[in-house]
Amino acid sequence: MPNVLLTWYATPAETARITRAFPKGTDVFAPRDKTGALSRFECRFEDLEAAAPKADAIMGWVLPDGLWNAAKRVKALAFFHAGCDELDFAMLKKRGIQVASIRGANSIPVAEHAFALVLGLAKRMVERHRWVEDAAWRPMFHPDFMGHGLAGKTIAIVGYGEIGTAVACRAKAFDMNVLGVRRNPKRGGQHADEMHGPAKLHAVLKRADFVVLAVPMTEETNHLIDAGAIAAMKKGSFLVNIARGNLVVESALHAALVSGKVGGYAADVWWNYTNSFPATYHYPLVSRTGLHRLPNVICGGGVAADIHGVAEREIDM
Repeated sequence: MPNVLLTWYATPAETARITRAFPKGTDVFAPRDKTGALSRFECRFEDLEAAAPKADAIMGWVLPDGLWNAAKRVKALAFFHAGCDELDFAMLKKRGIQVASIRGANSIPVAEHAFALVLGLAKRMVERHRWVEDAAWRPMFHPDFMGHGLAGKTIAIVGYGEIGTAVACRAKAFDMNVLGVRRNPKRGGQHADEMHGPAKLHAVLKRADFVVLAVPMTEETNHLIDAGAIAAMKKGSFLVNIARGNLVVESALHAALVSGKVGGYAADVWWNYTNSFPATYHYPLVSRTGLHRLPNVICGGGVAADIHGVAEREIDM
């Protein structure tokens, strides 16, 4: 019978539920001592080191450094993320390791969060909250301080998988015109008024009042929203990113936010500074440009799927 290694400090109830899902006799190992850990959904390699050589399968949200060197007999990985860009596919393919993700498990929570960001930008929720906190009066109907309606506006959804489709559904409920962009536009898309391929991205951006990024991180999508794409955007339009930070060229976006070319940016994902100088900066930065401090930016810390029931659904999947 197989040995299954869990890479989080699973509760006894979680371990028991997973054990019941496998054939009788399967050994499911979960680390127990979370001393020094900030979250039970991550773990240290030291807590897995003894069990890793026996593991046939790995399940979890994190893969600590050193795990693959120790887990020589693993043949299957259940990775509890929809995006798999952080995995070493060359190594996994060479070793014949099968991979399953939880694509679709988070689509509704993430789409809801994306639309919360759309509304937050349109209605200037964070700015207006700060004005009240600071007792900063703003005159009514002044063009510098008004919000924006959604009805009749155009939203471009770049990436039309389960999340993009769910965002489109919510946009139609607000009487918005939906333009979709996906790799294969011939597949169409539910709730979309029009569907376009990647070659039409700039043409779509020119028409959009709101742009939502919901594409996976790949070699093709890295820096997808560069200076050229931003130049193509309608002046004052809003950009929402619930996919990956590195889809957007940070310096170009910062300049556009300061100049007013882009009216606002909302993101639950931030940049990953690889191949940067200095290479071992002493703490991770949300944005090296300070973009996250601009008044027309709404920040989230990868929390779109952090709602009741999601972790359990991911484990069950």
